[in-house]
Amino acid sequence: MATSNKTKDTGAAPQTLQRPPAEILYAAQLSRLQAQDTDPRPPGWALGLKAARSFILGDAAHDIAPKIVAPVASIERMLVTLATGRGLMLVGEPGTAKSMLSELLATAISGISTLTIQGGASITEDQIKYGWNYALLINEGPSPRAMVPAPLYLGMQRGQVVRFEEITRAPLEVQDCLLGMLSDRVMAVPELAGEHGMLYAREGFNIIATANTRDRGVNEMSAALKRRFDFETVFPILDFDRELALVQESSARLLAQSGIPKTVPAPVLELLVSTFRDLRGAPGKAEKGNGGGNDAAMDKLTAVMSTAEAVNVAHAVGVRAWFLEQREGSPADLVDCIAGTVVKDNADDRAKLRRYFEQKAAKRNGAHWRAYYEARHRLP
Repeated sequence: MATSNKTKDTGAAPQTLQRPPAEILYAAQLSRLQAQDTDPRPPGWALGLKAARSFILGDAAHDIAPKIVAPVASIERMLVTLATGRGLMLVGEPGTAKSMLSELLATAISGISTLTIQGGASITEDQIKYGWNYALLINEGPSPRAMVPAPLYLGMQRGQVVRFEEITRAPLEVQDCLLGMLSDRVMAVPELAGEHGMLYAREGFNIIATANTRDRGVNEMSAALKRRFDFETVFPILDFDRELALVQESSARLLAQSGIPKTVPAPVLELLVSTFRDLRGAPGKAEKGNGGGNDAAMDKLTAVMSTAEAVNVAHAVGVRAWFLEQREGSPADLVDCIAGTVVKDNADDRAKLRRYFEQKAAKRNGAHWRAYYEARHRLP
């Protein structure tokens, strides 16, 4: 699964923002879907389930471009889970667009995706629930005016979806503070008296969490918390042509945002996607005489060889070629740019990448593969 961020009919996104949130980027689409949506909606939802599905997966009849490459059944299961009030946990390999998917789901349901908690070792409970303006707290004592609401408090108060990114990177005691909100839909505020001492969630509130499978065991979720989520695995894109089209589409958008009038040539993108799929053990593009379907399997790398990383490399290829020499990207540029993604701090990965050029790239037919192989001396 991965993203497909077409810019057609995206609404007036401010050009000063490097990466506008989905509710800004797709404001025109959301407005049109809301106006046309006559289906019943779950309580507190901005769109019905069919309209939310169209927003995420696209709808040619309403000129809505797809934003995610994913099975329809998987997206429908996620929407049904959230409509029942259950929390949704998205798990998968790094770079499979779990964060983008959670953003799109939150936008379709609540019209806002920015109530986000970023998991990490230093995150504390008050960063999730609420904190205090200490100047007011000292002068006035605990009061609603002195409270500084955090994403979870705001989501319950407004009836909106809260996103918890990388939940397994948060300490266990922070994770478990979600238990009451997910089961009883209530947050106790013991510092405040009277009606302000309990916050009851409004319709529409829910939690979407994400976790990388490589992070399992960092701070494994408790059994009690797992029971309050439905789990959905997000898989990499299996089809070569769909992944290639996605990398082409997304890199062209990023290059345009960088002020570059050229895109990365299709043969170079084919090299990039083929390399990434080979090095992560995914099926490649088997062409007659190309060796794509008959080569021996390569050892998997420890580095993340995701579609999102491939898009970043394609962007780097275009930036390198244009800003240094005002030309299109070449296979040699790809060799330069791919090394920083594939080779990080693992010497074995460096050796595996060199073996890839000798064992696979050398056997592939075509001028672009030959130029790719001949540029192998650029590897670190």
